[in-house]
Amino acid sequence: MSTSMLIVIIVVAVIVVAAVAALVSMQARRRHLQSRFGPEYERAVEEQGGRMAAERDLRAREERHDKLDIKELPAERRQQYAQEWSGVQEHFVDRPEGSLSEADDLVSRLMKERGYPTEGYSGAVRDLSVEHGRTLEHYRAAHGVKERSGNGQATTEELRGAMVHYRALFEELLTDQRSR
Repeated sequence: MSTSMLIVIIVVAVIVVAAVAALVSMQARRRHLQSRFGPEYERAVEEQGGRMAAERDLRAREERHDKLDIKELPAERRQQYAQEWSGVQEHFVDRPEGSLSEADDLVSRLMKERGYPTEGYSGAVRDLSVEHGRTLEHYRAAHGVKERSGNGQATTEELRGAMVHYRALFEELLTDQRSR
């Protein structure tokens, strides 16, 4: 076997090893994103039109999230928020639509105090998706009903369901749990 043939074989072997390593690395990153974002991963794939674009978006969300100063609340603040939530639930009997707005406001205030930017619904969804991807569908569902209720298009049963959805995210944020 000639020296040039040996060099070609080595170069081809190095290229194959590099390609396999790149593929393994890409699959590991994909598994990480799927695990971290849960159902939000598939939603991003659908919205972005493919895995590569979705994974770029999800990694950008992670980078943005890493720069946030997310903090746990002291016990007394958690207790105050829990009491406020109880009040919002009590108001539901007499003012379902009003209490839904109160619930949305309370969740927004809790997010802000924890360190999440609250610059709008889509920004909140983006930032919450990193730590709370599995609970995010609750927030989306509740927000959708809240939007329809503003136009008088939501039934009392939908309003009740939205309160349940808000509560799921509220409790997760309040107790500093992550939906991973």
